[in-house]
Amino acid sequence: MTNSMHFGTEAIWGGETELFSEGAIGVPVYQSVAFGYDDMEQWFNVALGREPGHIYSRNTNPTLKVLEDKIRTLDGAEAATSFATGMAAISNTLFAMLHPGDRVVAIKDTYGGTNKIFIEFLPKMGVEVTLCDTTDFDQIEAEVARGCKLLYLESPTNPTLKVMDITRLAKAAHQIGALVVVDNTFATPVNQRPLALGADLVVYSATKYLNGHSDAMGGLVSGRQDLIQEIYHYREITGATLSAQSAYMILRGMKTLELRIQRHNENAMRVAEFLSGHPNVDKVFYPGLPDHPGHDIARRQMDGFGGMLSFSLKGGFDKVVRVLEALRYAHKAASLGSVGTLAGPPKVTSHVELTEAERAAAGIPEGMIRYSVGIENAEDLIADLDQALRQSF
Repeated sequence: MTNSMHFGTEAIWGGETELFSEGAIGVPVYQSVAFGYDDMEQWFNVALGREPGHIYSRNTNPTLKVLEDKIRTLDGAEAATSFATGMAAISNTLFAMLHPGDRVVAIKDTYGGTNKIFIEFLPKMGVEVTLCDTTDFDQIEAEVARGCKLLYLESPTNPTLKVMDITRLAKAAHQIGALVVVDNTFATPVNQRPLALGADLVVYSATKYLNGHSDAMGGLVSGRQDLIQEIYHYREITGATLSAQSAYMILRGMKTLELRIQRHNENAMRVAEFLSGHPNVDKVFYPGLPDHPGHDIARRQMDGFGGMLSFSLKGGFDKVVRVLEALRYAHKAASLGSVGTLAGPPKVTSHVELTEAERAAAGIPEGMIRYSVGIENAEDLIADLDQALRQSF
């Protein structure tokens, strides 16, 4: 794709500029496990990487290649690779990049599964992990300056919607030769392009906004060619391969990514403004609000504030249960980024793996509701929240 192409056009045509088999304009789903060759020399050349092609779907698959080319285009990356889930993308990236004796600097406010990798799995591998206060950029820079192999960021964070200054922190990491990995799941390439801000690698749970319909799981990583090759090699051997059917579903969802994210952005802002003025709401976590601590950074590095918000209630977890049960237009489920609104407390969604004490240490109150704003009519969502809040207090 050319640099003059607008995002919405890239979302449609990225990876799909040529007709497919038999002249198909839609991406075929290649369910085949293996790919055969009558010409032995060609088979050997493909197997040894001397010419393009596919051998075995654990390694590469034509449907997956289209998806990888599309996210590479949207992120402005040199290369990309895919995974069975978002956590597979995150874990494989970290395990491929880090070795015993390495040190990683990260933030406390990562997704619960990611946090478990930092506090449980990497230390078992002999990797030193330092978790910093998420918005204390001075502390993060100081820890990076002490030496590390990798700096891991998530912005906005799940579920407290904290915002990282990616450009500033990436500069600090690169001064000592460290790699920068950014989880861009909440923002998507529509709202934020971390590679343009200085990151080396971008990870996604493609299950969420990229797919957008809560019907397929997947993960993606994009970035520098040499790094992606290392991550791909780790994935092809360990086997966390995305299925062709799921790749097709994610590709289908990505064609409407720009349209959906625009509506998510608009709806979330209106819902956040409503909740911020509600007497039964203690605090609203949304970077689009002017009083959000990371608002100025978000305005500088994002093109939209996203469809995710959280809010804490006066009255604690008992009120959370009542409000959730009273909501009519929200699936009470542990996911996000769908066309339909989803809601739930972090203790059974994003941070179910953590104890109450660990959640408290991460600044996640037990009275919090994580609210993934869908693309329904905003007036209906606000009315639904209003009736649920009124009858629950």
